[in-house]
Amino acid sequence: MSGGERPGKYPFTRGIHPEMYRSRLWTMRQYAGFGTAEESNRRYKYLLSQGITGLSVAFDLPTQMGMDSDHPLAAGEVGRVGVSICSLADMETLFEGIRLEDVTTSMTINSTAAILLAFYVLVAKKQQADIAKISGTIQNDILKEYMARGTQIYPPRPAMRIVTDVFAWASRELPGWNPISISGYHIREAGSTASQEVGFTLANAIAYIEAAQAAGLAVDSFAPRLSFFFNAHNDFLEEIAKFRAARRLYARIMRERFGAQDPKSWMLRFHTQTSGASLTAQQPDNNLIRVTVQALAAVLGGTQSLHTNSRDEALALPTEESARLALRTQQILAHETGVTSVADPLGGSAFIEEQTGRIERDAAEIVQRIDEMGGMLAALELRFPQREIENSAYCHQRQIESGERVIVGVNRFQIKEETGFPAFRLDPTIEAAQVERLRGVRSRRDEESVRAALDRLERAARGSENLMPPILEAARGHATVGEISDRLRAVFGEYRESG
Repeated sequence: MSGGERPGKYPFTRGIHPEMYRSRLWTMRQYAGFGTAEESNRRYKYLLSQGITGLSVAFDLPTQMGMDSDHPLAAGEVGRVGVSICSLADMETLFEGIRLEDVTTSMTINSTAAILLAFYVLVAKKQQADIAKISGTIQNDILKEYMARGTQIYPPRPAMRIVTDVFAWASRELPGWNPISISGYHIREAGSTASQEVGFTLANAIAYIEAAQAAGLAVDSFAPRLSFFFNAHNDFLEEIAKFRAARRLYARIMRERFGAQDPKSWMLRFHTQTSGASLTAQQPDNNLIRVTVQALAAVLGGTQSLHTNSRDEALALPTEESARLALRTQQILAHETGVTSVADPLGGSAFIEEQTGRIERDAAEIVQRIDEMGGMLAALELRFPQREIENSAYCHQRQIESGERVIVGVNRFQIKEETGFPAFRLDPTIEAAQVERLRGVRSRRDEESVRAALDRLERAARGSENLMPPILEAARGHATVGEISDRLRAVFGEYRESG
């Protein structure tokens, strides 16, 4: 129970700040990115003009998988689910006219996170920004890819080296930057329960912290910059309790297990995104209500930043109108409802406290089971998280198909003939144009210096030095995402799931 606990005090069940939103609202982000860097740049400028307070970048699958836009496997995927970024030139275009000192940026990228962070830093330097003042988050959470999302490139152990190299480098060079966003979001989207989302996410956090310590980093040197990313799903009261439970369990893990001394190391700071998996192509306007309820749960649960999905995301990339309406949802919650005037408004509710305790106990049990297996890397090799998530997803789908779980407009209250919904359409010429831009970058660069930089990167990967400096050097010379990734593939190999 948290009746005697105070907001801003350990174990932070009731929020990490005493005043919560009375002194500062959450950061309003809208996840966006599609097609070319020029098109995404226009969308970012539009969203900034409409009142977002932080950028959130979506990258296309080739960029996520370490492939350039002219790779044979990239065909048909360039710019589809995010923006195509092949080189520093693309990143410069993506943020043209946007001062990186003046915004916070979240980048949802994992296997190639170190490369995209290098591009971002080089853009900031070109803008003559004070690197110590730029702030934002790189997702850089590779472990959840193996269990829930699938955009991993390298086997887990070398992939963890890249993650911890980013930790170490960022702790020295980017003091205002969050070098990881440990993500439960995709675990939940893959079908986990709320308790599994918390348990697996915190088990991943433990693995990262232990890896950083093994690399020689003191826990309080990096833990204050760790951040998290959670899902806001449909069960309103359970979701509020979930966020409270995650904060409390994490605080105890950090203080009691890792002996962290800095109170900031005990604080679970998190971004929330409303649930894409809960949105339906049928009666898409219903998604407005789903997103509003989910966003309210995130706010009542004490999130530090929030993305609200658009009503048309089950159909296509969001239109500009839908993205604006999703942002307005946050703004109405913040400015018209009064929910920001009280820290942890539902704290003390018997039901909320009971649910908070239940989720904490369930999540702690998951962490303990993974500990007994030898940690998350061993658990992944045994496919324990994968099986648990698959089983939960199967049970959920069976409940929908049987009608036990009602999805409005899908298995109840259907409309026989639905009218068409105006969905976003991607320009089909984008892929060819992006390939042409990539070829232009390659034709203008100094090939000899690029090759030399990539050779240095490969030698570093075969040794033990931090990979960020050679990645930065290669990126500065306009080596591409694919070329840098291929040199790392040559050393680390590619992941192939067994069983």
